[in-house]
Amino acid sequence: MKNTVTVEDLGIVEYGEAWDKQEALMKTGLDKKAEKFKNPETTQAQIAHYLLLCQHPHVYTLGKSGAMEHLLINDQRMKDLSVTFYKTNRGGDITYHGPGQLVAYPILDLEQFFTDLGKYMRSLEESIILTLKEFGIEAGRLSGSTGVWLDSDIPEKARKICAMGVKCSRWITIHGLALNMNADLNYFNYIVPCGISDKKVTSMENELGYKVNEEKVKSIFLTKFSEVFEAEMA
Repeated sequence: MKNTVTVEDLGIVEYGEAWDKQEALMKTGLDKKAEKFKNPETTQAQIAHYLLLCQHPHVYTLGKSGAMEHLLINDQRMKDLSVTFYKTNRGGDITYHGPGQLVAYPILDLEQFFTDLGKYMRSLEESIILTLKEFGIEAGRLSGSTGVWLDSDIPEKARKICAMGVKCSRWITIHGLALNMNADLNYFNYIVPCGISDKKVTSMENELGYKVNEEKVKSIFLTKFSEVFEAEMA
């Protein structure tokens, strides 16, 4: 029987608000696991799975293994650019979120899918690779790095189109991915994206030469996510 993933489209939401929602959903799942551990005989419903979709106002977020020096501007310049900043508990380094991105936060209990975090990251990447293929964009992976890349086999041309960073606690996931659809790439100039200084960042618009239909991208992504994770979307 397939797992059911509840999709919630939050629209444009401030980063901290979306983070709080993820943490609350994770806590609910962790509390259920703790109760089950204390009372193994107790019959409980399975932990629910969610996929939150949204866009954020301009924001830089730093992962727990990231370096502050990868933020290249000061507080005043961030204020001028109307961009906020958060230190987060996800993996990875610094990245940018803003209008024109597809941001997806899966809150999944991987014990109901597969207990393999590497496979989880590759599955997230695959859902984006398959989405981009529908638009004629051939994407793949860059050895030693997470996310989705174009021309990853040509070092001097490799560029990232989708960044990823997650947190997993007792196999429950939060945080996720950000696909650049029609994002303003200039905001990446003020950071060292994902801590990688010798690679560029791109977007679907930049590659195709026109603004993509963001609702279409979202719809295709949900289909591909469902296929890759063999889940029913509700």
